[in-house]
Amino acid sequence: MTKGERHQLVSEAVQATGRVHVGDLAARMGVSEMTVRRDFEALEERGVLTRVHGGAISNVSRSYEPGFAARRLEHTEAKRRIGAATAALLRDGETLILDAGTTTLEVARALPSDRRLRILALSLHVADAVADLPNVTLMIPGGVVRKHERSFIGGMTISTFANLQFDSVVLTSGGVDATAGVTEYEFDDSETKIAALKSARRIIVVADSSKLGAVAFVRLCPIEDVDLVVTDSAAPPEIVQALRDQDVEVLIA
Repeated sequence: MTKGERHQLVSEAVQATGRVHVGDLAARMGVSEMTVRRDFEALEERGVLTRVHGGAISNVSRSYEPGFAARRLEHTEAKRRIGAATAALLRDGETLILDAGTTTLEVARALPSDRRLRILALSLHVADAVADLPNVTLMIPGGVVRKHERSFIGGMTISTFANLQFDSVVLTSGGVDATAGVTEYEFDDSETKIAALKSARRIIVVADSSKLGAVAFVRLCPIEDVDLVVTDSAAPPEIVQALRDQDVEVLIA
C-alpha cells in the first residue's frame, strides 16, 4: 500500500467514524504503528484530523463540509470517472465555467489537449490544471481567494458574470436532492455559484454518490433548473429515479 493509499484510507475511516485508533489501522493496513503515526502527522498538517492519545479524531463537524485537502482524499476513483465522463461531454469551441471543487478539478485534468475551449475557472486549483492546455483560453475572475479552498469569492468575482454568457457551467455542490434542489455549505461560495448559474445556458452538476439526497445550508437552484447530473455507479437507484422524474438527465460514470 502506497503512502497516498494509506492517507486516503485513514481519511475515509476518520470521517466515517469520527475517531480511529493507531493499532486498528496498523493491523488493517499491514504497517507499523510508527508509520500510522507519521500518516496522522501528515494529515493533521493538511487539516484532515487531530491527533489524540492512541489515535486521531475528525476535524469535521457533521454540519459542515470538509476542507479541500480532506475532500481530495474522499471518493477519488469515483471523482476521476465523473471527471472523465463530463470532459467527454464538452463540445469543441464551447465557452465554459468550471466551478471550484475536487470533482471539477478532475474534469479539468481529463480535458483532451485538442479540445478548443474558453474556460472561466472559479478556483486557482482548476486554473492551474488547464493553464497549459494548448487549445484552452483561460479566464479567471477578480475578487478574493479563500485560503486553502483557493476559490474566488466576493463582489468583484460576482461582477465578472454581469456581461458574459457561457454555453455551460460545470457545478459542484454540497447536496443534490429532488425536492430541496442543489445546495451548498458556504454562503460566500454560494454567491459565486449562483452568479455562475445565471450566466450559463446549460447546467451540469457533478456529484459523487455521497452528495445525492444530501441537503446543505444554502440553496443554489431548484432541481428543475439542472440539465444534467453526472454521478457514479454507487448512486442510490431511488434517488436517481427521483431526479429523472423531475426531467433531469442523470449520467452514471
